[in-house]
Amino acid sequence: MRVFRTSCFALRTLLLVLAVVLAGCHFGKKGDPFDTMSVEELYRQGVQRLDDGNYDAATKAFTRLTTRFPFGPYTEQSQINLAYAQYKNDKQDDAYSTINRFIKTYPTHKHIDYAFYLRGLINFNRSSGFLERYVGQDMTKRDPAMQRQSFDDFNALVTRYPESPYMPDARQRMIYLRQALAQSDLNIALFYLKRNAYVAASNRAKVVIERYPQTPQAGDALAVMVMSYKKLGQDKLADDAERVLQLNYPDHPYLHGKWPHYRSNMWKLIPLDNHS
Repeated sequence: MRVFRTSCFALRTLLLVLAVVLAGCHFGKKGDPFDTMSVEELYRQGVQRLDDGNYDAATKAFTRLTTRFPFGPYTEQSQINLAYAQYKNDKQDDAYSTINRFIKTYPTHKHIDYAFYLRGLINFNRSSGFLERYVGQDMTKRDPAMQRQSFDDFNALVTRYPESPYMPDARQRMIYLRQALAQSDLNIALFYLKRNAYVAASNRAKVVIERYPQTPQAGDALAVMVMSYKKLGQDKLADDAERVLQLNYPDHPYLHGKWPHYRSNMWKLIPLDNHS
């Protein structure tokens, strides 16, 4: 009887071991297929998922490729594709880190123009809606750093690669960003003006004139300078600023007693079609 019990125990132990081994084999068959694909197949899978709009899967595929195959043309292009997948998946910080690393690592890559364009798009998207967020906030506490960085990225593309197919859209976005940045500084000037901080208001308005002289916001900036100088008793400066305003913006509401309104001139921004 003891021999029988011992044999049963040994049999149960053997069956348990076999079950564990079989489960492990079964699990291995269900493992991530990306772990066994060649670099060519892994790249193809990533591109397919990107084309299908499955950005999570595309991100996973390109991440796995760059991890398993750290060198080579597939890896280089996969980093660009990864940044684009993250950008489309609204992972802007991840996308920025990926494309920024690519630009620093491969400054002479044949698609470096697109890398600058994509970095501009990422920063543009990170800053989307920043003007709307001004409502109800202290204008002096806003820092449009990402808008400036986006502008610089597009400017680098336009300046270094004027023949790039991405140049026309980059230039259009630069125009939009330039006006948005001018509006940002103008909002701050209006903020100071409304609170009777006339020195600060005139100084900020001067920034708009000096940095963004060709924008629609320049007229409002001149009006702020006129009002601020008058309040400060600087009649000559006020007269000079008003003369420039009359010469360049003869129809400005200030000259007809209909300004300031302390509101954002959002309607002046050129509409931007999103081609990304």
